[in-house]
Amino acid sequence: MENNQQLLANRLREVLLNGRWIANTNFKEQITNTSWKEAVCKIEGLNSIAMLTFHINYYLKGILNVCKGGNLDIQDKYSFEMPEIQSEADWTQLVTDFIENATLFANAVAQMDDKLLKKTFVDEKYGSYQRNIEGVIEHSYYHLGQVSLLKKLISKAET
Repeated sequence: MENNQQLLANRLREVLLNGRWIANTNFKEQITNTSWKEAVCKIEGLNSIAMLTFHINYYLKGILNVCKGGNLDIQDKYSFEMPEIQSEADWTQLVTDFIENATLFANAVAQMDDKLLKKTFVDEKYGSYQRNIEGVIEHSYYHLGQVSLLKKLISKAET
């Protein structure tokens, strides 16, 4: 039987890396099948696929830093401050960083002690580690839906 950490890690992998159960897709599948021009394409006032990828990666990286014993150095106001994507290489680097951080984060969660999951995450206002991990899962599904819709709109615009 899987423990709580394994269940959370598997849910992270499901939405971020390799699952298809909930959304019939995952972030990795969506972004690795996206060209850099599609990734930066702006549809009206919506965030681009690149921006949403950067946004989720920003949080993965920040929370992963805490899991490694570091400080929580991220702030919501900076979560959309993405450096401009000007080439396929820029986009590929963001995708690579995303996949690496998603993998490292899921692995870190899988290795957590059950007692840590119940402990306060940095400050009481953030709740427990478990609450924050579940928040990452929910937040990722929310933006995965946006990425999927953007891809459909971009594809429709190209035809």
